Amino acid sequence: MKKIILAALVGVSLLATVTGCGQSEASDKKNKEQTKSTTVKLGVVGSDTDVWDDVKSRLEDKGIKLEYVTFSDYNQPNQALADGSIDMNAFQHQFFLDKFNEEHQTSLVSIGNTVNAPLGLYSNKLRDIKDLKNGAKVAIPNDVTNGGRALLLLQEAGLIKVNSDKGQTPTVGDITENKLKLAISELDASQTARSLADVDLAAINSGVAVDAGFVPTKDAIFLEPINDKVKPYVNIIVVRDEDKDNKVYQKIVSEYQTDQTKKIIEETSKGSSIPAWDTFGKK
Repeated sequence: MKKIILAALVGVSLLATVTGCGQSEASDKKNKEQTKSTTVKLGVVGSDTDVWDDVKSRLEDKGIKLEYVTFSDYNQPNQALADGSIDMNAFQHQFFLDKFNEEHQTSLVSIGNTVNAPLGLYSNKLRDIKDLKNGAKVAIPNDVTNGGRALLLLQEAGLIKVNSDKGQTPTVGDITENKLKLAISELDASQTARSLADVDLAAINSGVAVDAGFVPTKDAIFLEPINDKVKPYVNIIVVRDEDKDNKVYQKIVSEYQTDQTKKIIEETSKGSSIPAWDTFGKK
């Protein structure tokens, strides 16, 4: 009888040991999965991260942690990406990226479209573009791509004409007609909104306008139309060339290009930004 009881006790002990080991292994496995969470440094310009905040929350459930690295102007994020300080950035359009690569001999590439954010003409003094007077002061971005885009927008608004041979990158020197004798000054893109106190009209990028408290579709007195001409200005997610097939980065793009993100874009921008992967394709 004692042998039977002893055997039973041994059996219970072994079962407890096996169960304990199983629970321990499961716990270890769970802990390992939690520690596998990958942190990705995302470079952004300005303080508006509402859309990315929602994407960031969803990515955490997939073991991906986004860490924002914020820049104050357009000149820094690509350099930071090229030197490895960040893993990806999302602030620019393809045309801006192409120019940066050309000028700095870098190999940064787009892995996904985000939004089309129309450039707009804003004023604290005018309600209608037709009210602009002779000699009015106009501020535009001073970089080649956004400056050219601004001049083309002024042309679209009927205020000037530029040399068509210059394509997407006309400069102030390429203006062929300026009937109102507009005094055009060139500023860093991040400063154009601040210039409104000193000028009659300013061409302001959408992100900068939003940071300044504007709703582009409501407050711009002239807004860039959405058509094939603006495709080079679709905003993109950018990485180093050697990382273009990185599975984690591809997951981030996939999580961004969803109906949930589209909903957040529409809510936060009040229709000012257009989900580009629907209109112009995912890449």
